[in-house]
Amino acid sequence: MNPSRILIIGGGFSGMSAAIQLRRQGHEVDLVEIDPGWRSYGAGISLGGATLRAFRTLGILEAFLEQGSATDGVHLCLPHGPKVAELPTPRIAGADVPGGGGIMRPVLARILAEATRASGANVFLGCSFTTIDQDADGVDVGFTDGQRRRYDLVIGADGLYSKVRETLFPQAPQPRYSGQAVWRAVLPRPPEIETATMWMGPRIKPGVNPVSKTEMYLFVTEPRPTNDHVDPASFAEHLRGLLADFPAPVLQAIREQIGPDSQIVYRPLEGLLMPRPWFSGRVVLIGDTVHATTPHLASGACIGIEDALVLAEELGRAAEVGEALAAFEARRWERCRMVVQNSARLGEIEVAGGDKEEHARIMRESLMALAQPI
Repeated sequence: MNPSRILIIGGGFSGMSAAIQLRRQGHEVDLVEIDPGWRSYGAGISLGGATLRAFRTLGILEAFLEQGSATDGVHLCLPHGPKVAELPTPRIAGADVPGGGGIMRPVLARILAEATRASGANVFLGCSFTTIDQDADGVDVGFTDGQRRRYDLVIGADGLYSKVRETLFPQAPQPRYSGQAVWRAVLPRPPEIETATMWMGPRIKPGVNPVSKTEMYLFVTEPRPTNDHVDPASFAEHLRGLLADFPAPVLQAIREQIGPDSQIVYRPLEGLLMPRPWFSGRVVLIGDTVHATTPHLASGACIGIEDALVLAEELGRAAEVGEALAAFEARRWERCRMVVQNSARLGEIEVAGGDKEEHARIMRESLMALAQPI
């Protein structure tokens, strides 16, 4: 497709990745982001080898390796400490790049934002759309700042509670609460934590992952049958309580560090898999907008960033927009479905204290599938 005018709605990981790749192909790109501060919330994020491979394609792998942490393997331990297994993490991004890693979410957002601006995309902060009207030849978009502009293609990348999805597909499913929540906190990294490590409790699973040379983040999944508000004043005490049943010395040392001043993030885990189609005319949805996943496979950011890479590739290959969007959807559907549904199943097994064999099998099969080319 010849270079054209493209609008991206949403400046999260998927939207920024799309802007970077599409600018490389010479398209004129506008990106609108409703948050005037372009902030990214959250603590750490765990990343698999497929994500690092996508970073290499995007040209941000070096920045990630400098500012984040890349390691090999995931250690699985018993609640009182001994290591019982290791999940291998193949070096998908190249022989020179470890198979997994972690980084602070705001740090990754900053790396991507700098690359987005450097690409020459026009970034409009504190701005969103009001109307989307399309005909056979283009899309007219009205904006909250009163402007109206016409585009050849519009990409909805505005996340789990997407307004673009609501506008385009009013019958689309709503995000669904999984019955599980996750607690995250950022802490100094002790020397014995060299890579991602998890402790296998019957229904609660704490883990830690390095996110820089000096820091790590703690994550604890907890079954919570209903999605009720949790008072932030109770966060530290509650998180300490969840770790009380894990006598592993390193976890108890971590527990001692959690206090009223700790930066703790609580998130109910929700998922969404929108049935096909993911596009209508010249408007296409990517990322959490169509396939939001729980974090059990550490692949939510990965599949959103991959969407951006595949969409850019198909636009570069096709003669016209409709052909490119159909090819994009055909390539992405099965991989994204696998991540969302397998992650959800892992959560169900954990909540029920279910079959550890099934859990291990799904984990293994999913990681093998993720290692495949996109």
